Amino acid sequence: MTEMTSTTDTIASSLQKLVARARAAQRIADRYDQQRVDEVAAAAGWAILQPARNRELAELAVADTGIGSVEDKVRKNHRKTLGLLRDLAQARTVGVIFEDAARGIVEIARPVGVVCAITPSTNPAATPANKIINALKGRNAVIVAPSPKGWTTAERLIGFIHAQFDRIGAPRDLVLLLPAPVSKVSTAELMRQCDLVVATGSQANVRAAYASGTPTFGVGAGNVAGIVDETADIERAADHILRSKTFDNATSCSSENSLVIVDAVRRRMIAALCERGAVLVDATQKVRLQSLMWPDGKLSPAVIGKSARVVAERAGLTDIAARSPTMLLVEEDGIGGAHPFSGEKLCPVLTLYHARDFAAAAEVVERIYAYQGAGHSVGLHSAVAERALQLGLTLPVSRVIVDQAHCIATGGSFDNGLPFSLSMGCGTWGRNNFSDNMNYRHYLNITRISRPIPERVPSEREIFGAFFDKYGNS
Repeated sequence: MTEMTSTTDTIASSLQKLVARARAAQRIADRYDQQRVDEVAAAAGWAILQPARNRELAELAVADTGIGSVEDKVRKNHRKTLGLLRDLAQARTVGVIFEDAARGIVEIARPVGVVCAITPSTNPAATPANKIINALKGRNAVIVAPSPKGWTTAERLIGFIHAQFDRIGAPRDLVLLLPAPVSKVSTAELMRQCDLVVATGSQANVRAAYASGTPTFGVGAGNVAGIVDETADIERAADHILRSKTFDNATSCSSENSLVIVDAVRRRMIAALCERGAVLVDATQKVRLQSLMWPDGKLSPAVIGKSARVVAERAGLTDIAARSPTMLLVEEDGIGGAHPFSGEKLCPVLTLYHARDFAAAAEVVERIYAYQGAGHSVGLHSAVAERALQLGLTLPVSRVIVDQAHCIATGGSFDNGLPFSLSMGCGTWGRNNFSDNMNYRHYLNITRISRPIPERVPSEREIFGAFFDKYGNS
């Protein structure tokens, strides 16, 4: 037996015990009624929502990962968790959840079992909390597999959840943590042993989850583009773009990475962004910025989740850094691997494209998504309502976000109707099997009862009438 095989066997054996504990706890939860389920979900929610704990988790996340902003993580932890609990408040997940007497159909909610939750370093508290609460709402147990950098934050979060479970007499083993040190081997083995994998983070992690042999919900790559057309309210658009692109130092997959501006308002739009602290780099500065961000063709950790000032400092753009910019703006006309600014940047660097009109702008976005980001979403700042529908009918996107701060809105907000989530499905465009904001229904099995109803067989004329009238019935 080789050393690697021995290590793998040891990990597998250890995780079998961990999963067995989760399964035992899940069997207890399986007997809960709706009221008890809601108590358990509320306990997990309050573990992160309580202000002192929220701030401790936000501070720990930034200290351990070096990514993002403490104050924005506090807001994210609060709003995303509160919004999720609002969404879940009236949702039924125990017993009969739907009846259609006319069709003779009854739907019954059932747990999926033990969920493996793969979570990223960019959101080491908010994303695990979201997945934990959704899983618990379905009477499941969940084992969190965080990124190595996010492990300590996840451990603290789960410690807080266990303390709340102790208050209400729920089994701690409903929520467990993959032991440190987290590795690809241990994460892969956990995925293999669980009943469902929900994977958020890098595409490498998502692909590994799909290859685990366990049913998986994974998310697609981010690289959101926004369009500002000639009818847009420029001042409002600039406010929304600034808020979205700077929130948590642009760690969200929903932050704009490119902005396509119609020529008629291009100068006004850039001026509005600069009035809000953005700085447009020149050609020489762009080269230096590119060298920092992609030193070997791959996005550097030196910029991920860092402020625009820090990015400028590290690129040697001292004059710009001294101005404490909110964002760095880079003009670009190319798309693809030879033009890295056309891809995802995970920091407050925003690429600007221009287009002669709205149709041309939509074509630029389509080309961007052919390179990276297909299936996620597109932003639109426009006074022409029909243009949102046009984008929804033609672009490879699962969401069209109209006149909103994109990264705030895409995962659900109190001023739109999308479900609160930190995991966005990107459909087959993004190599995913769902295009929703991931929500509690993805953590359920549904059993359907079918009863007989009066038979009604349609005539051929009912089915083929229009076809026959147009083409004949030969």
